[in-house]
Amino acid sequence: MPSKTSLPSRALSACMIGLLLLSAGCRQDMHDQPKYKTYAASDFFSDRRSARPLIQGTVARGQLRLDRHLYEGRVGNALATTLPMPLTRQLLTRGQDRFNIYCSPCHGRVGNGEGMVVQRGFKRPPSYHEDRLRAQPAGYFFDVITNGFGLMPSYASRIPVEDRWAIVAYIRALQLSQNAKVDDVPSDKRQELAGVTQ
Repeated sequence: MPSKTSLPSRALSACMIGLLLLSAGCRQDMHDQPKYKTYAASDFFSDRRSARPLIQGTVARGQLRLDRHLYEGRVGNALATTLPMPLTRQLLTRGQDRFNIYCSPCHGRVGNGEGMVVQRGFKRPPSYHEDRLRAQPAGYFFDVITNGFGLMPSYASRIPVEDRWAIVAYIRALQLSQNAKVDDVPSDKRQELAGVTQ
């Protein structure tokens, strides 16, 4: 009669042998295939580069950007004065959301340049409400978000193109909100405004 300790050890040994036999059937052809590592030299090509240059005229999928207004903020060679998409409440809401995430830490929630990082000692960016920036075309703000300006880095890798335009639309709304006059309000809405201010 076998001892109680030998039965579990035999079962364990049998399992281990079974696993060994199963693992012998695994193949690693894809893992072990011949390939070049990044920037490795090649004896096959005359220029000794393993990475081949793009063929003239080819464009990677998703990189064909013919619409300069949308992708560069330009119409011809001038900065765009309009948005490349319709101005909607949804666009402004998205712009407000993205502005509060990416821009307000420096520029402040109302665009006055008094964001939280400025309150902690960083250099103050200009207020969007200065006459100089209120006079800039929409394409200017898109260009600054895309390429950076002064101490501000480029946000092109962090903010998609459509969201950059949404932020531009929201900046325009902020500029209007801080510089609006009662005459700017449609006449049918002035009664509502009068009730709020009393």
